[in-house]
Order: sequence, then C-alpha cells, then structure tokens
Amino acid sequence: MEETIGPGDALVVVDVQKDFLPGGRLAVPGGDAIIPVLNRYIELFHRKGLPVIATRDWHPPNHCSFKEEGGPWPSHCVAGTEGARFPESLRLPESVCIISKATRKDCEAYSGFEGTSLEEELRALGVRRLFVGGLATEYCVARTVLDGLERGFEVVVLTDAVRSLDAHPGDGEKALKQMQARGASLWPGKDKATREG
Repeated sequence: MEETIGPGDALVVVDVQKDFLPGGRLAVPGGDAIIPVLNRYIELFHRKGLPVIATRDWHPPNHCSFKEEGGPWPSHCVAGTEGARFPESLRLPESVCIISKATRKDCEAYSGFEGTSLEEELRALGVRRLFVGGLATEYCVARTVLDGLERGFEVVVLTDAVRSLDAHPGDGEKALKQMQARGASLWPGKDKATREG
C-alpha cells in the first residue's frame, strides 16, 4: 500500500470507541482485533503527511436510537462518557480530525457524513480518495462508504480493518458485497506495508 497512497488520499477510522469493543455496551465481536491493523494504517498515513479522520458516535443521553427511547440499540457512546472514548490502544495522531455524529436527540446518523462537516473537511484538504476502516462493517462503515461514493469520492474499504456486528449471520459479508457493487474497492491488506510492526 505504501506505494499506492499519496496526495488526495485520507484515512477514515469509523467509530472505534470503547462501547463498540468487547466489554462495551454494544460490543462488536472481535472489534479490538482491528486496532493493531488500524494503527499500522494510521502510522503510514501520518508518516506520509496524509489526513487521518476519526468519526465517533457522540449521543445525548436520551438519543432516539436507544431502546429506552423506542430505538433498536442499548444506550451507548453517550457524549463525554468512558464508553464514548477512543481506546488508549488506538494511536491517533495529534493532528487527527475528529467528526462527532448523531449528536442530536432526534437524529440517527450511521454515516460519518450525515449531519456533520466531514465532506467540507475533506474538500478543504483536497481529498479525492478515502481509505475506510472501523466498526461495524454493515452499519456505520457501510453507510460512510456509500455516502462517500455518492459524494463523488473514490472509496477503498480496508477489509482487514473492519469487523461486523452480524446480528444476522453474514450481514458483514453482504455489506462488503453491496459496497463493492456500488463502486468501492476492497483492499485485502495482504501487502507488506500492513504486515509490518
């Protein structure tokens, strides 16, 4: 990958937050396994001076997606709580651009683009191609990827740096196929750059 990335590229790390990791309120099975892989991508992009963006769920305590409010999910990633924090093991650079989403009580947002400044930030940085990893494949990763494609970005899904909730077996695999069918590239992460370290 080292040779294939350059000006116009950005890394988007989707919702790698404590509540989505094992032991969290809405844990993605094996979600913590992608952290070392993401750290290698983060280091590579940072070393090349390319943007690193991290999205996060940043919900109010009475968010519409919570079961108590009639939504489908347990309360999770409430703004300012421990569960909403990035894990200490995720090595985000000081220059990271953090995008908070689903910040309003009445507005669900799986995509990093929905109701945020992400598109404006990317355009201002001259970004044309997104490399996307994070949690969970069939929810926030897929929505972010599909919205990126709709907005005219090239999008590469880092398949070694995503994990799925798989509420229904195979959901993650179906989401990858859907993203690819809509124009995303799948990067299998078998190259030397991602195996180092």
